[in-house]
Amino acid sequence: MALGRPISLTNNVASKIIRLLATNNQTVFTVPGGYRINQIGVFRNGVRLSNNSDFTALDGSTVTLVNAAQTNDEVLFEIQDDFRVADAIVSAASTQTISGDLTVTGTVYGAIVGVNSGGIAIGEAKTLNFIGSGNTFAQNGDTIDISISGGSGGGGLGTAINYSDETPTPFSYIDSHVTVTSNLLIDTENAGLTTSYVVSVVPNVEVASGVALTVGTGKTMIIDVLQIGDL
Repeated sequence: MALGRPISLTNNVASKIIRLLATNNQTVFTVPGGYRINQIGVFRNGVRLSNNSDFTALDGSTVTLVNAAQTNDEVLFEIQDDFRVADAIVSAASTQTISGDLTVTGTVYGAIVGVNSGGIAIGEAKTLNFIGSGNTFAQNGDTIDISISGGSGGGGLGTAINYSDETPTPFSYIDSHVTVTSNLLIDTENAGLTTSYVVSVVPNVEVASGVALTVGTGKTMIIDVLQIGDL
């Protein structure tokens, strides 16, 4: 064990020890990996040497003994290294950037999601809960696909008209013309499990050339149920 006051380390400092055997009359030693100036302890045959009085270490690479070492003298270097983990999460830091992937095996607490409607912030939440029979969720790899039925162009009552301050008015609009652009089979997979009415509030529904619109068994298509054309 080396004699003398050991180097005191804080929680964010680590140390490494390097041992070298001297040759006869050797005074200059190159420290593998270098060192931080004023952050190195030097021992000779177990006895701690005094900086400046017994050695100098001024360039971060070499250490020079005042009194030359003899053959096979053990010269020990105890080096304080700044210990920092790259891209670590720093407690209480206001802003941090982590490069690369972050894997969390436990639960992340405190995270919130801002919720906007039409570009207007309506609140913050930890959980988004979609309610109603018109919501369909499907697992697609790491993505959850959310389908919401209704709205403009099929099955809903149109798109809301807002005042200039974005608050809703009692009115909504419905496009006068829509086009079915790909094959569509209306059956129990997408229009109820039993007999149901399939309603379009758009008065003019065009089926594009080469496209099939099929109404399955038990389904009844109703166009212009709100009598928009008679208003």
